[in-house]
Amino acid sequence: MATKIKLMRLGKMRAPYYRIVVADARTKRDGRSIETIGKYHPKEDPSYIEVDSDRAQYWLGVGAQPTEAVAAIFRVTGDWQKFKGEAAPPPMRVAEPKPDKKALYEAAVRAGMDEPTTEATTAKKKAAPKKAAAAEAPAEAPEAAAETPAAEAPAAEAPAEETPAPAETPAE
Repeated sequence: MATKIKLMRLGKMRAPYYRIVVADARTKRDGRSIETIGKYHPKEDPSYIEVDSDRAQYWLGVGAQPTEAVAAIFRVTGDWQKFKGEAAPPPMRVAEPKPDKKALYEAAVRAGMDEPTTEATTAKKKAAPKKAAAAEAPAEAPEAAAETPAAEAPAAEAPAEETPAPAETPAE
């Protein structure tokens, strides 16, 4: 029986994830499989790839043909090089471990306890600063209005230089 190692698509629209499966070459993409040998989640950063290397080596050894996508995954994980007897690829990128939420919370509590506070812990309303800014704005407006006519006066007195228009030549 001709077997292929291919990707079985799972997930929803725009959020795919795949199982790496061994199946009969005549089955549908998401049809019945003989064995599941791995997982692939392309939307994560970095992509999550998990392959059971022993089973992949077995199926490659008995003649299962990987699809192009699976062959690329095998090259990244080093299974293809191991099967062909070539040098190992560079190591894969690994996601950074997420910080522990409990430790972050405790650090924030300790930082909050160290600082003496004399102000209220809740935010003050922003209506008071708006009223103060509105009261200052009309006071500044008359000063600005007095400066603008003085700046425009010299520009009005200076005559604009006229450049003579180029003489028109009749078209031949």
